[in-house]
Amino acid sequence: MLQRKIYQLSCDGREVQIFLRDQQRWIESATIVSIEGDLVTVRYETEDEDEVCSWEEMVRVESIGAISQKLATVPKGHSELLLTHDCPDAEQMGDKR
Repeated sequence: MLQRKIYQLSCDGREVQIFLRDQQRWIESATIVSIEGDLVTVRYETEDEDEVCSWEEMVRVESIGAISQKLATVPKGHSELLLTHDCPDAEQMGDKR
């Protein structure tokens, strides 16, 4: 079941978060590069004080405790959200009452 879900997420090409059970750590914003047997190759970046490092890791499916993907983001703060009537006329859907 987990391997099938990992395969679906890799086909989508979206960023995922992976919890590695054996290391008790999360890999944030990773992309699944390939799946070969029970090995999953993921690529991600980390930031230290003044440098950004790119990583590519191979992990076994059995060491993955959880995998998730971000569905949507909403900005924090007091920004105004766009409403339907704020859309250009060409992008508005007709009134279907």
